[in-house]
Amino acid sequence: MKIQSSVLVHLGFGKYVRSDQVTAVIPIDEDRGPGRRTFVHLQGQVDPIIASRAEDTIVRDLVQEPREVTQARQQQEILQDLLVDLGNVNSTVRRISRDEGGLDLDLLERRIRQILDNEANLKATA
Repeated sequence: MKIQSSVLVHLGFGKYVRSDQVTAVIPIDEDRGPGRRTFVHLQGQVDPIIASRAEDTIVRDLVQEPREVTQARQQQEILQDLLVDLGNVNSTVRRISRDEGGLDLDLLERRIRQILDNEANLKATA
């Protein structure tokens, strides 16, 4: 498990903390109830924040990739699969698709390659 740095984690009731600042997540045993589920200790603070969300939910959010990152990865995988499939389409089918159906598979293939190349370049410079 890896804590995602600089990601805001929702603690409930409008409270958010940076994931990389959390040092401990402890369930509240006494006086636990609505609005009082978990103590969240933060780096550099003596007193914990009281969170209204359960400790397992907070921990899951701390170590999970943000939904946007997961979706972007899935979309990239779909584009890579589509690019492989497009590479298997012969020239006759490409011509018929373009001339009869208005779908230019060559153009689509070039656009997908551009997107994947741009994404690879962004990752390389990060």
